[in-house]
Amino acid sequence: MSSFRTIEFSDPLFERDHLRFITVKTKNLRGRADVAVFVPQGIETLTGCPVTILLHGVYGSAWCWPLKTGVHITAMQMIRDGILPPMVIAMPSDGLWGDGSAYLPHHQLDFEKWIAEDIPALLKQSVPGVSNASPFFIAGLSMGGFGALRIGVKYHHVFRAAAGHSSITSLSQMALFAEESLDNYKQVDEEDEDVWKTILRHRDHLPAIRFDCGDKDELIEYNRLLHQQLEQLHIPHIYEEHPGGHEWPYWQKHILDTLRFFARLI
Repeated sequence: MSSFRTIEFSDPLFERDHLRFITVKTKNLRGRADVAVFVPQGIETLTGCPVTILLHGVYGSAWCWPLKTGVHITAMQMIRDGILPPMVIAMPSDGLWGDGSAYLPHHQLDFEKWIAEDIPALLKQSVPGVSNASPFFIAGLSMGGFGALRIGVKYHHVFRAAAGHSSITSLSQMALFAEESLDNYKQVDEEDEDVWKTILRHRDHLPAIRFDCGDKDELIEYNRLLHQQLEQLHIPHIYEEHPGGHEWPYWQKHILDTLRFFARLI
């Protein structure tokens, strides 16, 4: 039995490059939201096809990852070349609150559970090959990096690994991008507002962690600090810096590093 009142699928006749679109109504958002899903051929024969969830940043939506980076096209080529195993890539909207929901619960809407609970449930019931045996991974850029690292750690029982690109590392950094006051995002538990504090809280049950940032990115010092904090407590992780800024060409290039990282963990 479906946990969603309504699910609307794109027609395969009009889909291209193995990319389909789903609109689903969820109680966590008290309404509908969109998901773009890369579904490569042949996964219906698998039991437990791997799944990567990619989260977008502020101002964006479900279409950003596929239509600004072509990640689904590159992933298909990586699969053909044997670099990546057959893998579903789900790219959901953040819930479309304000300039960005920050993937946190607020205003009686749970943008966190939409990602951590609804998306895996939706894929298991609507994408053949995805099941309870599927390993789940999560990654994102900017605000999506904040969401991926924090949700990946908090829901370590769901996600095998978490990765961030040019990540916001603490809620206060949303002020660099969003028009809405930070008061809108405040959490009852302040640990939910910070990646490092979330990691400390779940230190004994961490997923594999990877993050990177461009050397000209306005968030570079925050990412360096998170790296230093992890190193000081000898918490395993991968951190890399590359040339570039807070921009789509950077994310288009380095999302491939994350996909290869996830592939090594399958």
